[in-house]
Amino acid sequence: MASHKNNHGNLESAVHALGPNSPGPQSLSFHLSQQTSLCHVETENSMKVSLSRDDIPYFSTFLTALTCHNSLRSLEFHLVDWELEQLRELCRLIEDNSSVRQVVFRRNRLSNECLAELGCTLKRNRGIKELMFSECGIGSVGVGSIASGLKDNDSLEELQIWEDSIGSKGAEKLSKMVEENSTLKLLSIFDLNSIAVTPLISAVLGMNRNMELHIWIGENGGKSSKVVEFVPGNSTLRIYRLDINGACRVACALGLNSTVKTLDMTGIRLKSRWAKEFRCALEQNQCLREVKLSKTHLKDEAIVHIAAGLFKNKHLQSLFLDGNLFTGIGVEHLLCPLSRFSTLQQQPNITLKCIAFGGRRNKIGRDGLAAVLRMLTTNETLTHLKIYDDHSLRPNDIVRIFRNLEKNASLKHLSLHGCKGVDGDMVLQTIMEMLEVNPWIEEIDLFGTPLQNSGKADRVYQRLGQNGNTDLEPQVDSLDMTLTEPKSCRIFFCGQEYAGKTTLCNSILQNFGSKLPFTDQVRSLVAPVEQAVRTEGMKIKAFRDGDIKISIWNLAGQQEFHSLHDLMFPGPGSASLFVIISSLFRKPSNKESKHPNEVEEEVRYWLRYIVSNSKRAQQQCMLPNVTLVLTHYDKVIQPSQNLQQILISIQGLRDKFQGYLDIYPTVFTVDARSSATVNKLLHHLQRTSRTVLQRVPQVYQLCNELIQILKDWRSENYNKPVMRWKEFEDLCQLRIAQLRIRSRRSNKDKIETRRKAIATCLHDIGEVIYFEELGFMILDCDWFCGEVLGQLIRLDIRNHSNNNNGFISRRELEKVLRGKLHSQIPGMSSKVFENLQASDVVGMMLKLELCYEQDQSDPDSPLLIPSVLEEGRGKPQRWPLSMPDCIYTGRHLECDDSSHTFLSPGFFPRLQVHLHNRIMGLKNQYVATYSLEKYLITININGIYVRVELGGQFGYYIDVLACSTKSLTETLRLIQQLIIPAIHDLCHGIILIESITRPECVRSLVPPRHRKTQQVSIQLLKLALFSVPADGMYDYQHTWCPVSDGGREILAVGFDFARDLLSDDDFREVLHRRYHDLYDLAVELQVPHENNPETVDNAQANDETDKVEATFSGIAKGVEAVLQRLKIIEQEIRDLKQEIKGLRYYEHRLLLELNRKVNYLVNYNVEIEERRVPNMFYFVRTENYSRRLITNLISGMNALRLHMLCEFRREMHVVEDQIGCEVIQIDNMAVRSLAPYMTKFMKLVTLSLRIGAQVAVGMGHMIPDLSREVAHLADSSLFHGPAAAAAAGAVGAAAMGRVGLSRGRTRAGDIQKELKTAQQWVLDYLREQRCSTGKDIAEKFGLWRVRYRDDGHIAWICRRHMNLRAHEIIEVPI
Repeated sequence: MASHKNNHGNLESAVHALGPNSPGPQSLSFHLSQQTSLCHVETENSMKVSLSRDDIPYFSTFLTALTCHNSLRSLEFHLVDWELEQLRELCRLIEDNSSVRQVVFRRNRLSNECLAELGCTLKRNRGIKELMFSECGIGSVGVGSIASGLKDNDSLEELQIWEDSIGSKGAEKLSKMVEENSTLKLLSIFDLNSIAVTPLISAVLGMNRNMELHIWIGENGGKSSKVVEFVPGNSTLRIYRLDINGACRVACALGLNSTVKTLDMTGIRLKSRWAKEFRCALEQNQCLREVKLSKTHLKDEAIVHIAAGLFKNKHLQSLFLDGNLFTGIGVEHLLCPLSRFSTLQQQPNITLKCIAFGGRRNKIGRDGLAAVLRMLTTNETLTHLKIYDDHSLRPNDIVRIFRNLEKNASLKHLSLHGCKGVDGDMVLQTIMEMLEVNPWIEEIDLFGTPLQNSGKADRVYQRLGQNGNTDLEPQVDSLDMTLTEPKSCRIFFCGQEYAGKTTLCNSILQNFGSKLPFTDQVRSLVAPVEQAVRTEGMKIKAFRDGDIKISIWNLAGQQEFHSLHDLMFPGPGSASLFVIISSLFRKPSNKESKHPNEVEEEVRYWLRYIVSNSKRAQQQCMLPNVTLVLTHYDKVIQPSQNLQQILISIQGLRDKFQGYLDIYPTVFTVDARSSATVNKLLHHLQRTSRTVLQRVPQVYQLCNELIQILKDWRSENYNKPVMRWKEFEDLCQLRIAQLRIRSRRSNKDKIETRRKAIATCLHDIGEVIYFEELGFMILDCDWFCGEVLGQLIRLDIRNHSNNNNGFISRRELEKVLRGKLHSQIPGMSSKVFENLQASDVVGMMLKLELCYEQDQSDPDSPLLIPSVLEEGRGKPQRWPLSMPDCIYTGRHLECDDSSHTFLSPGFFPRLQVHLHNRIMGLKNQYVATYSLEKYLITININGIYVRVELGGQFGYYIDVLACSTKSLTETLRLIQQLIIPAIHDLCHGIILIESITRPECVRSLVPPRHRKTQQVSIQLLKLALFSVPADGMYDYQHTWCPVSDGGREILAVGFDFARDLLSDDDFREVLHRRYHDLYDLAVELQVPHENNPETVDNAQANDETDKVEATFSGIAKGVEAVLQRLKIIEQEIRDLKQEIKGLRYYEHRLLLELNRKVNYLVNYNVEIEERRVPNMFYFVRTENYSRRLITNLISGMNALRLHMLCEFRREMHVVEDQIGCEVIQIDNMAVRSLAPYMTKFMKLVTLSLRIGAQVAVGMGHMIPDLSREVAHLADSSLFHGPAAAAAAGAVGAAAMGRVGLSRGRTRAGDIQKELKTAQQWVLDYLREQRCSTGKDIAEKFGLWRVRYRDDGHIAWICRRHMNLRAHEIIEVPI
């Protein structure tokens, strides 16, 4: 009795300890139906409560007390037989206590009413992250209640159901929940029946959920086995067991999936029915990179389906099919997409890099061997070929394989693992001979072959540089220096000012045990100081993590420092990662929270900065790694709708920059002064740094050794932060054997190259700062970035300048630098110029193009630093010239991908210096003046006035505007040969699209915001000229849209001739391209060559004209010179008109030949039903209120309309307002019947559009990208079969060559048969649509049946031709 009272007292004490003001445990577990009641603390943060049957009423008391216990995180219930009222108590606890994150039920009993109540609670709850049921027998009904509640839940991340039987209904309900719930991150199911697998995995794949999925099933005897595993982290779907119906459903779900990159179904028994579904998935999927189907019992029919999918798949890279049951026929089909069967054919699949097949039950045979040999001879992309455990190939077959490898230039890895035919001296000799002539083979796997077992394969390994018995030797580069994995990684902290970068950096160092300077400790620990003191300049801190060194580069957030960030950006292949840090609050006082748009813009800026600078690395071994961090999270009032909006916008940015950056999916929210919140970020950075070091290119092993040598040198030389290049050479000569010049006969150039390569490598890994042109190395990067560069940016040049144009003398600048940097810096004891001369700093600025000299020949010439210039707002903007004969022109250069890249803040100041130096370097050719503002360069070169302006948010475009009294060609030549190349010199990796600015905008210097719609791409303008008939080229006009601002008209509608927008060089380029194109068409139409004397004379005249070079004298030479120039211009215009006249003559000849071909098409078979229906038809599809011409028919197409052309000879055209006839769906029969005709018809339209023929009138606007469609037709397999002959016979595709032409003539019967098949399909279809009479065709197509009076041919023509050509025709109604 006393014991029972003690238990009660213990329970009452425990209930009292769980009050609202007590710290209490974070984890609490209840065990009911125990022998005795007991409460005891298991750990510091966890408590266990055991209740006997007599003390069950205390259970409700505990649940009530926990409602106000704010520290509670986890609840676990064992052996609880829940009553409805008790569960409601639990639901109230969950709703009222938002701190509960995990709820676990183990061997509980819950009625359907209890589960329904729990489901309703989950629908409203926003706090629980993990929910688990273990051996609770909730069944399909209970799962339905839970799933119903989770459909609207956006907080639960993990759901686990163990050792239960949810059945097919429960699985379907869970799958519907997965389709609607996008926040669930982990779903684990242990079911007693495998029927629950298929719906769940199909839902996860079909909805592209980034959800980790694990499904087990129980077996007889108490054993369990895993069925499905999907891990989004590595994008791998592993299926261990699944029936054929489930496998088919999974294959269907993969069609539009974008989360699975690796599919592993090894060991599952699959059939051809699954392969048929998987073929559709291969044709549609754009994400799969690797598919493993080893030992899946696939036979020939299944392989045929998979091979068919490979024809259209453009993304799969690896396919494993070893251990299956297909024969040589399957191998032949499998390798067909990877082979070419003629020189005219293109390889269908060029993305698959690795393929594996073979096995003891896989009989390759004669057909398979022939396919392998053909593939090895013709394939140009496959790098890995693996044939496993084959017993059907003999030594002679292996010899043939290696003989064909002599001609292969793409395969790098060949595996014949376990193949019995790899045996004998003949095979060994063939392999060695192949290796003598094929240098691209890197690895041959002969493990398990008789050749390997006999010990003869070692010769092959030695020849390859391998060694079958010892480890690989270290890699050596071209300088004979050993390479190894780097041991240093840099982390760049990016963010605006007051983001908390410095505090976060100090917290990380403290967590890692690094000792901080006293001032940094104060900043990190004292909140008021942090708010009052702002870190000036860039700071670098380092710590060691085992054998690697991690340095944190804290990029200055102040706007004035952004122009220097480009100098610090890591080079290609450097081990580095980026952390973008943004504060959740605006002001240092941290009282006013930021709007989600502000945070999004900050993060977007840094993402674009990283992408833009990484483009400079032409060969990127990996995407830049980015982690996002939000600081001052401790001051956020929970729950925060603003924070949720910020996270949603960041998720949108992550999706937008996918493929450009590797952005870690988790956004870290931290309090920079809290070790607990920073610790998770630190662990992530440590783990990511090691991953990056493994993936980046190797570095010189000497670099790892030289780091310690340089450290020792500094300690011996008073901690000098700078080393002269001569000092580095002496150090190499004394202490580093590989960098030592041993004698006079040594190759000094090679040793010097090695030293520079080592210094560059040290610069790339962040150990030193080295620019070859400076002549010294910076050993203390923190000192250089913080003191030297920081002081340069903060210089106030304007107070020391002698004039108003921003120049300062070299001596004055050195004096200012010396005075600034000799002053004591808080927290630092060193003085800069004790280690570096003022002249060195100025020289560094000149070399890095941070400033320029007014006169390079004067050693005391004044200097100008563009980064400190002010913006010239308020100044009147006008041209110095205003004469009537002035010409105005402009070019607009815009980033091709402005949503992801921009011209970084350091770009334009460097352009101002670079362009000045370039012009001054050509001062013997030009007489120039040069002036600058913050975002403007003004140049006068030989009388041509040029303005270079930076524009756009963050600067994503540049406008080059010019005013001159010279000709347009002279002005544009200056821009194209001098200005634009200087811009491209500084835009490494960023593509700039060039457009023409409206001349009126240039003349009036219209503000940039009004010029956005006043540009036209040069390529589009040339393409427009290229597409018009020759007689319209010279007078072609481009129309400009109006511009207004607040109802006030800024620019009216206007037009300019193309010849006034393009230079003579550009215009003549269009003409020459037109000549070449017409020549190619003449070859295709089989037009005989004819000498045109007029054209020959024009060509000679053009050659002479081309030799005339425009000059830039810029000085008037009198009236005679002006008149002479006018005569030259008039002669050039006459020359252009003569060239256009020659084009018109050429086009006329081609048009006559094309009309003859068209007449053949129209009247190819007058006997077919006596021409009861029109011959020339086409299909269109309506998209976004416009019609799109169908260029290629595919089975399954729907919602098409059939239209007919007016067939009047030499004037065939599209009939406007034609109703047409609806085609519900295209089946396989229609494709077979119409494919040859469609090929011929599109060839006809293509030729017509290219020479402006009447036959294509109305077609151009229905083909948005004609070049792409024509390329598709040229690549189509239809051009290599009977359809190619049809096209050759119908429209004269003589470009196929003589062989193709003769083949076309021999297949004339096939052509007639194919065309008749298409016509018969149309006839039958119109009969089905009850459109077989002349009246019906007139109503639907607006065409009438007539006969020509002269030759008696039948044609279907429109009403306009019926009226205009009534004297040439006789109506013949049906």
